[in-house]
Formats: sequence, C-alpha cells, structure tokens
Amino acid sequence: MTPIACVGYTNAWPLTRHLDRSVFAIREAVPSEAARLLRSGEVELGLIPVAALLSDGDYEVVPGVCIGCDGPVTSVLLVGETPIEEWESVALDGESRSSVVLAQILLRGPLGRPDLKVFPVDPGSGRFWAQGRTGAVVIGDAARNLPDRLITRIDLGEVWKSWTGLPFVFAVWAGRVPLAPEVMASLRDAAVRGLADRVSAPEADRTYLTEHLRYELDDRALMGLRRFAALAYAAGLVTRESFSLYPPPRRLQKPLDVDSLLAKGAEGGRLSPAEGLRLFEHGRIDELGLAAHQRRLALHPGPEVTYILSRNINYTNVCVTACKFCAFYRPKNHPEAYVLSREQIAQKLTELVNAGGVETLLQGGLHRELGIEYYEDLFRWMKSEFPTVSLHALSPEEVFHIMGVSSLSMDATLDRLVAAGLDSIPGGGAEVLVDEVRKRIAPLKCTSDEWLEVMRRAHRRGLRSSATLMFGVGETLADRVEHLERLRQLQDEYAGFTAFICWTFVPDNTYVTPGDNSAAAWLRTNAIARLYLDNFQNIQASWVTQGPGVAQASLYMGCNDFGSVMMEENVVSAAGSTYALDITEVERHIRDAGFVPVRRNMRYDHLELRAGPRRSGGAEASL
Repeated sequence: MTPIACVGYTNAWPLTRHLDRSVFAIREAVPSEAARLLRSGEVELGLIPVAALLSDGDYEVVPGVCIGCDGPVTSVLLVGETPIEEWESVALDGESRSSVVLAQILLRGPLGRPDLKVFPVDPGSGRFWAQGRTGAVVIGDAARNLPDRLITRIDLGEVWKSWTGLPFVFAVWAGRVPLAPEVMASLRDAAVRGLADRVSAPEADRTYLTEHLRYELDDRALMGLRRFAALAYAAGLVTRESFSLYPPPRRLQKPLDVDSLLAKGAEGGRLSPAEGLRLFEHGRIDELGLAAHQRRLALHPGPEVTYILSRNINYTNVCVTACKFCAFYRPKNHPEAYVLSREQIAQKLTELVNAGGVETLLQGGLHRELGIEYYEDLFRWMKSEFPTVSLHALSPEEVFHIMGVSSLSMDATLDRLVAAGLDSIPGGGAEVLVDEVRKRIAPLKCTSDEWLEVMRRAHRRGLRSSATLMFGVGETLADRVEHLERLRQLQDEYAGFTAFICWTFVPDNTYVTPGDNSAAAWLRTNAIARLYLDNFQNIQASWVTQGPGVAQASLYMGCNDFGSVMMEENVVSAAGSTYALDITEVERHIRDAGFVPVRRNMRYDHLELRAGPRRSGGAEASL
C-alpha cells in the first residue's frame, strides 16, 4: 500500500472520503502536519498546502485535482474585532502555510497594510488571538463558525480573485517518488465519486462544497498557482517559484486534434490555454489563417476594413525605467532628452486637425517631475484649444507612475485624469503579461497584475482601451498564451477592450536579443489571437513593424482593422523600423488586398459596448 497523508477538513472530503484503503495507508492530519509527514518521508504522498510544495522539497504534483477557489471561499479569512484600518498586527495561524503566505501577499498588495506586524501562532489558535488591534488568519471549519465578536471578516479567496482574476489553489496531492499509474487513477476515481456525493451533503456544507470550492487543477488553476508562486518567491515567503506535474499515465493522455480546435475557434468556441498552445505549435499557418478568417467574417461579414487618422505625440522621452528593449528613452540629463512645450504640441495638433484627423495618441516616458497636475493642465488645455480631437492617452504604466509621483490612489488618479479630459487608454506597456519575461526585459516596469488592474479600473469607469502584445523577446509560446488568457479574462468582466494589437520586437539600438520576430510569427499570432480572444470584436493589423504587404496578408488571417495613419511615430522607429504610410497608401493597400477602406471618425466608434460585468462567453457587442 502507498502511505499518504491528508487533511480532515470538510473542504477535503470530496477528495478523500472514497480513497481506496486497499491501495492507500491513510494518515489524517492538519495541513501543516500533512506537509511534515511528507517532508520527513513518513508518507509518499500528501494533500499538502501549496506553500509547502514551494518550500519543502522537489515535489511533483498529481495533475487534475486540487482544493481551491475561484472567488469567495468562506473558509480562509482575515478576522478581527476592529476594522483592518485599526489593526497593528496579525496572528498567522500555523494550520496552513498557504493561507498565511497568501495573507502576507495580500496585506502587502491590494489590502494596503504592509506595515502590519505579523507573527506565527499555534495551529488552530488564530481566532483566539484576534482581539483589539490584532487580526488573525483563520482557516478551515473554524473560519465557518466564528464568534460574533469578530466583526471584520476578509475572505482571502475573494480578494485574490478580484486582484488577479485567477483561481487560487490552496492544496494539491504531491510527492517526490514515482507514482504507479494505478495510484493516480485511484486518486482521480476517488475525486470523481466524492465530487458527485456533494449533492447529498448537509445543506450548509453542500453550498460550501459546490459554490465556494473548486477542485479542478485545470489550466486556469495552474495559472493562478504559478502567479502565487512567483509573488511568494519574490516576497521571500517560499524558497522555490516553480513546480512540476507528474506525467499522466500514457493511456490517459488525449491528443488535441488540431482540426477540431480550428473548427471550434472558427465557430466562436472558447479555447483553453492548452488548446491555444497546441495551435501555436501547429505548423500549418495557412490552416490557422483560414480558421481565423472564417471567424473574422462571422464578426465582420462585410468587405469593409477600417482605419483612423491619428497622430502620436510623445510628449517626453525622459524615462526612469531604462527598459532593455527600448531605443526611444533618454535619461533626464541626456543632451537628447526633451519635454515638449505647449507651442510644440499645439503645432502638432493643428497639423492633425488641418489634415482631418480626429485623435491623438499621447504617450511618453516616465518622468519623475511630471505629476498629476501637469497632466490635468495639459489635458484641459488640449480640450479647450482642440475640442474635436479625442484624447487617447497614457498607458497603464504611465498611470501607475503618476500615482507614485503624486502619492495618489489608482482610483483618484483615474478620476482626476478623466475629469481633465481623458477619453480612452492605449494598451502600451503590456509587452508580455508574464512577470518572468517582464523582469528580464524591463525590471523596473509595473507588474502584469498592476498593468491589468489599471485597465480593470478604467473599464469599470466606462473608459475604453486597446490591448497589445509585443513579442519576439525570447518569451515562450506558453507565455504568449498566458498573455492572451489574461486579456480575455479581464474582457469578460467589463468588455472595455476595443481591439487587440500585436507587433514584433524590433531589436536595433536595444539590449535584448530577439526571439522569433518574423513575419510568419506575426501572422500566426494574429490568427491565433482572433481564435482565442472570443470576446474581442476587433483585431488590428499593426503594419509599423512588418510593413504594409504583410499587413495585407493579415486581413485574411483574422484582422479587420488597418490601424492608424500615423502622422508621426517615434518609438518603434527609434529601434529601426522605417515603415510610414499616408492616407492614400493605407487605402490603396486595403483596396489591393480586396477590401473596402472605411475611415473611422473616432476609435472604434462602430462598437456599442455596454458597461457592467460580462458573461464568460463572447463579448456582447453589436455593429
């Protein structure tokens, strides 16, 4: 028999109550003790907290099952007799290391209390320490039966989901020895039977087990677990930021049939991350393009391809992030550093208006001396002097920088910018929304979560934005899929993204060795984005890095918009791109590709997006 350790909490019994005792010798314990038994070698497999997985040894995880949540969990709480704003310390209950690590991450992040003193207490004693100005982490069944005196009850699962958009995984089956196929099969069989039994549980437990807990270790749960691992490792709370899965038994592996995936995407079905990765690995770019074009025609059945006359105004090239991939920025005292004057900006906007342009894309470097007042004054002046020009301005990175320079909250920063005249937000600064990649090419930039949170709060206010991907910086195909997945998850909430735009990294004058930044890679990524981003209405062909000829081909591979006729472009050109098109050239290329050019009066004015939370299927947008 295989000796294993598992927990006796209510949340675990769907995975444990039907364990075959002819296969397993079972030891029941609290999570921390289950982790110790595995660490000491007294058992070969344990249902252990993920913090133990990331600290105790080179474990492998049994695929497919876990204990987690995708929102409020009700059994992992921060509690106290007083509001969290009045707390001075937090007792960390030793029953589950995952919960106490999660609590510390959230206190430093969205809960905004990095100043609190934290200290460990004996397993199961957390609720007794929650007195006066001391809060406590309380988990398990005790968290579901709290005394009335504990008026503050912060659900850590709910805070995590709101902050990251991902599920949270609390515990997994893990071990360090090879597992026989029949052992993993027996674990899965027990889970299947236990999950089916949830409907017969007492009503209070049934709601908890079916609505608050999540037992599938699927792709989204793995993304959440990897995000937690990265944050916990960066904070010094665990010793490892990676883990591996036991390979599933060969007979249980199901090949992902590409033809079925292409048909699913073309029909608007939601592809999983594993399916998206399979498409990236598929060699036939013509088949990808055909499926993407079918999906494009389903959303935009006419021959029209839209574009807009816009002007990029890079108001400053002074930037403190010193990104390795950027050839545009300059340090403050560099002889080529600048901040545009009102007269220079007025000249550019006058030329835009005289040419019939309706929008300016205002972006710049992160200048330490430009606070919220600078942008408020600039926006009000621009709206007063050029009222017909839409202000598409400030990437999430810039918004985040302004917050710090001005000592403001994110909400206050956005509210003041909107009041001053901000109309929409460009999707710049996303690069690849995987922190491991961002740290390598732009270590001083905001995190992926921070970028997405700016967009989330902007969309919540009714602001629209674009979404971007800059690839070819050495990221993996799985990284590109994770980027698309995170955008799609946020789009499910408020449908605030008007379009997706990707471009390849241009390496000249930079310090990053390029990955695959070929035309074929760009066309493939556009096609897969059209299939994967089922809740995005528009895919834009960014011709600046690949040229108009390749952009023409993209109109048959998912793209329905030709982007902007940019009267000025400084950032990509600084890295070596030399493509430039006027209105005549843009329209000629659209016609030569077999489509009808239609000039937009504002950014995606043909979309009527309705505010409010979104369903998890396609976007509710109408032509």
